[in-house]
Amino acid sequence: MKIGIVGCGGRMGRMLVAEVLATDGCTLAGGTEMPGSALVGQQLEGITIGDDAAALFQAADTVIDFTVPDATMAHAALAGEYGTALIVGTTGMTPEQVAGLKDAATMATIVQAANMSVGVNVLLGLARQTAATLGDDYDIEIVEMHHRDKVDAPSGTALALGRAVADGRGVDLEQVSQRVRDGHTGPRKTGDIGFATLRGGDIAGDHTVIFAGPGERIELAHKASDRAVFAQGAIRAALWTAGQKPGLYSMRDVLGLG
Repeated sequence: MKIGIVGCGGRMGRMLVAEVLATDGCTLAGGTEMPGSALVGQQLEGITIGDDAAALFQAADTVIDFTVPDATMAHAALAGEYGTALIVGTTGMTPEQVAGLKDAATMATIVQAANMSVGVNVLLGLARQTAATLGDDYDIEIVEMHHRDKVDAPSGTALALGRAVADGRGVDLEQVSQRVRDGHTGPRKTGDIGFATLRGGDIAGDHTVIFAGPGERIELAHKASDRAVFAQGAIRAALWTAGQKPGLYSMRDVLGLG
């Protein structure tokens, strides 16, 4: 499979390039950065970094995108235009942007996930199942910590975990989400799903879902010590797209989690 990487000069992009080259059955179709970037024209693992995303989509079977929401929307349009599969690991997307992915997915195979880690996607399933089993007398709190340079909060993974536990309870996350506590907040509202965001250092990603009940507490956690797990999951998703019909898929589909 020929895999292209948009945003290939960044930290995650370089990791994706390395994983493509290390994976049997994959070849690197090329890599791009935004026009005007100082990285354009530089050499990276035997390729010259370009700025023509359209050309990359024409040359690749699948393109992997861990960039920013606005760029991802432009790449989704290219995926639809050329019928090239697209793997989206970009976080911080608005509901309108996710709707744009769905539109592009009528013409291309798109896999979108807040977190490409296999372990995190297993955690999502466990969190959903646990929430469905326990009653409202178990308070749910989601705690996440990332490196100091992360710009969106709560993390996309934390929000995905929130949606998973809300689905398990059969409620709308937007109606029960509690993301800010400051000052005299009063007692906790039964049924709320709380979020706590921590930032600092170089932490790749820590997520914990806490079910705090009467007399006991259940904690489900995932801690990423190496960003390579995200790249490995993205390559697995890219390989999975071979032969798939156009549509918007998730890592649950890739992993066969139902």
